[in-house]
Amino acid sequence: MGIRIAMGFVLGLSLAFATAATAAPQTSTLIVISIDGFRADYFGRGLSPNLKTLAETGVHAKAMRPSYPSVTEPNHYTLMTGLYPDHHGIIDNVMVDAKMPGEVFGQPPYTFDSDPRWWNEATPLWVSAAKTGIRTASSGWPGADGQIHGVRPDYLEPWNDHLVPGEQAQVVLNWLDLPAALRPGLILLHFDPVDEMGHQHGPDSKQVNAAIGQVDAALGDLIAGLKKRGLYDSTNLVILSDHGMTATGPERVIWLDDLFPVKDAVVPSFGAYAGVDPLPGHEAEIEKAMLKPHAHMTCWKKAEIPARLHYGTNPRVPQIWCMADDGWLVITRAIAAAYGNKPLWGNHGHDIADPKMAALFVAEGPAFKDGETIPEFPNVDVYPMLTKLLDITAQPNDGDDTLLKAALH
Repeated sequence: MGIRIAMGFVLGLSLAFATAATAAPQTSTLIVISIDGFRADYFGRGLSPNLKTLAETGVHAKAMRPSYPSVTEPNHYTLMTGLYPDHHGIIDNVMVDAKMPGEVFGQPPYTFDSDPRWWNEATPLWVSAAKTGIRTASSGWPGADGQIHGVRPDYLEPWNDHLVPGEQAQVVLNWLDLPAALRPGLILLHFDPVDEMGHQHGPDSKQVNAAIGQVDAALGDLIAGLKKRGLYDSTNLVILSDHGMTATGPERVIWLDDLFPVKDAVVPSFGAYAGVDPLPGHEAEIEKAMLKPHAHMTCWKKAEIPARLHYGTNPRVPQIWCMADDGWLVITRAIAAAYGNKPLWGNHGHDIADPKMAALFVAEGPAFKDGETIPEFPNVDVYPMLTKLLDITAQPNDGDDTLLKAALH
């Protein structure tokens, strides 16, 4: 175990003794694993034998539809709250809020932001679990680093871009080696390499295929470790992703600078979409420029975003919102420079109806049906199922019991 990993474990252990030593032992464990950027059809590449075995013995959805926009932090929070991003407040990977002047969530170059002021519009699963006495743990899960409503996981390995899936799996097993009275009942695990390689090399690259194998090997290590410890039969595993991935390239970029003077607006959202807030006095000219027809991009006033996207009511959503066609990017030259002007060969965030944005869902364990294939469903339905598995009361949410009934005994 590396020094960095060991330090995260020791810090979590000391916190657990301080906060959970008197709680009742967990009789079962729920492990939720997000493989960031694992497009639903990656499953069919034959590169993930451990995942395939879980799907054959448990529940496998043909696809899981992400929430809009189909990007990392909004969808990870949707999975943990059952709320659309428009309702839980994490409306993009990068955003601003008029109530926090001068602050930028995920300011380029992009990093996860743990300031709880951004996250407190909803109550995530791990906070509800902790308040009922369930010990919780997280390795790299977006949002878990922040003290949301005053609560962090009992055991925490914060996200950083150097986390290695095999080491993360070992950290989870270390948590499960704790005495029963200290063992977490809810563990969140976020694997990043598949998404990262998709951005850098494209979804059809050998690097993505290698990342799929790397993550699947870590999953195999985790399963073997659970079996060795006699915990596999009492563990429910939910393996999913936040979104898919599509091929992009430098020849498919819409430069906002060519459409209006970008100095006259704030552009907090960019990528597979663009969000534009005109500065006072420039509303009419920018609306005229943006709301007309464009090749490879459709724009709306926020109140006119199509209802099927469940997006546009949150005050953090910019006044003008544009969605690019599959494989196209929308950005300013200044933002591109902040990211080093590096070509992006894969991206996500596009229309949630696009099959290339579809996400993975596999679940296996004592609570799940055996060898069941279920139809596509929206990811807001995951949260009600997770609360059922933990036997806790769900907070108000946008999901329903469709997945719960389809997947559980």
